[in-house]
Amino acid sequence: MTRTRLALVLTIALVAIELAAAGYQSSVTGNRVEYFPSRDNWERRKPADVGMDGTKLSDAIEFMKAHETTTPARDFSDQEIIFGKLLGSIPTERGATNGLIIRHGYIVAEFGDTLRPDPTYSVAKSMLSTVAGIALDRGLIPNLDDPVVNVIKDGGYDSPHNRLVTWRNHLQQESEWEGEMWGKNANFLGTEGFGRGQMKPRAIQAPGAFYEYNDVRINRFAMSLLRLFKKPIPDVFRDEVMNPVGASTTWKWVPYTNAYVDIDGKRMASVSGGTRWGGGMWINSYDMARFGLLWLRGGKWGDRQIVSPSYVKMATTPSAHGPDYGFLWWLNTKQRQWPGSPPTAYFALGNGGNIIFIDPSHDLLVVWRWSAQSSEGFRRVVDAITS
Repeated sequence: MTRTRLALVLTIALVAIELAAAGYQSSVTGNRVEYFPSRDNWERRKPADVGMDGTKLSDAIEFMKAHETTTPARDFSDQEIIFGKLLGSIPTERGATNGLIIRHGYIVAEFGDTLRPDPTYSVAKSMLSTVAGIALDRGLIPNLDDPVVNVIKDGGYDSPHNRLVTWRNHLQQESEWEGEMWGKNANFLGTEGFGRGQMKPRAIQAPGAFYEYNDVRINRFAMSLLRLFKKPIPDVFRDEVMNPVGASTTWKWVPYTNAYVDIDGKRMASVSGGTRWGGGMWINSYDMARFGLLWLRGGKWGDRQIVSPSYVKMATTPSAHGPDYGFLWWLNTKQRQWPGSPPTAYFALGNGGNIIFIDPSHDLLVVWRWSAQSSEGFRRVVDAITS
């Protein structure tokens, strides 16, 4: 090793030691020290310090503040009209639009009430994907292409059709699983049960042959994960993900009132992959950002690999039949969902414009809650990057 190279390595190591002494977590990637916020502190940087144009970023923030969604209504009075009969609780009101912009791990901008826990709708699906990745890494799922019925013996996969459903099918929303979960049928027929979200009758196809965004099937998937871990999924998510990344204790994954099953003699709640029928993940923007940073860092937090890099890569690879969709993550490989954002960007996306935007090519993370015109908002943030 040359003296120059040795000096560089020693400098990086000293920086990492200083950060640790200051209460920060870090890891060294190549010649760059990656910053991870401590549980009680998230360091801030000025835009210019992280290669961003301050004026353009301010303009982007003003655009975002001016574009709040109108659905759901602030008092959720339109919830059942849009989605159908509730199965779980819903808050009496939601917050206003808010968000965080994070570059190289540091907060560079913030607006609105980012500490308010609110339902985040289908962002919970990307969280279920994370739990599935942990199950795969631990061998609880032997192979993603194995039929679920090989290990889940609760009757939900006993029919000749459902016996063919694999874990990958569930993750890509291509399972075509048939049946009912918590009083909702996977066919999505009827305005009482599904509101404006009801679907037209169609022929069911073979598992793996057709994409359909379907919360009933995701709820079946969530219960299968519960049976794998034999532990409530919120507890798994807390112990394996949220506590290690330093999240608050204000988030909660709220089950439907009727979503309880017996696991080895213990009554446990099975959570949903959204808030379509109430319940779901209620969380603040800071905790969403910590979850997003975990994925931006390839499933790693400090020196701990929480989700394997191989799973992160699979999860952010487009499925065969989906609309630029991975493992319960929205992708931008075709740049159709969010034109102006890089093709490597991907998103956890929930109703009402609840979004975690992850842009590995720019080491950029954006959380925007209750947003409208999100494509233009993210384009403006990306456009503020100068180096």
